Amino acid sequence: MGPSGSGKSTLLSIMGGLNHPSRGKVLVDTLDIYGLSSEQRADFRSEYVGFIFQSFQLIPYLTVLENVTLPLAITGIPSRRQKEMAVEILTQVGLGDKKDRLPDELSGGEQERVAIARAMVNRPPILLADEPTGNLDTATALEVMDLLKHLNDEGHTIIVVTHNPEMSRYAGRVLRVRDGVCEESI
Repeated sequence: MGPSGSGKSTLLSIMGGLNHPSRGKVLVDTLDIYGLSSEQRADFRSEYVGFIFQSFQLIPYLTVLENVTLPLAITGIPSRRQKEMAVEILTQVGLGDKKDRLPDELSGGEQERVAIARAMVNRPPILLADEPTGNLDTATALEVMDLLKHLNDEGHTIIVVTHNPEMSRYAGRVLRVRDGVCEESI
């Protein structure tokens, strides 16, 4: 948690292997992810990390199903199985019946759930969410946080960046970031 410009999103992108830290190491278990080549780091992200971006990053001309299937394109999984996996996760997030719609035919909350489904389709152990409720009304934000809590209860590590103190009640641990410095508060 922290105010805008405090470094939350930067920290998240460093944790996900997208941006090099200015100093220090990022260890996942015992693996130094910045000790990997860029290709190995891409493989690490593909297998271990799901990203939920602040602005959803859905491709407007692809259907919901096609958007969710995208992360599987480089896996070598047969396309039929990719579609099955996408339908399974869409059903889990309550959007199985909207798989053939385009993103602009969905509400903001539904688009956020598509983004979550896309991040979770390959069942990564780590999910990084950048302001997943920032563009949503209160009721929809709570639904999204309930979904993330459910995924956490299933064993996924969920790291959420937010400036909204109401969302911290879902956290098992809260770190506050201010001016690039992080301190634990719970």
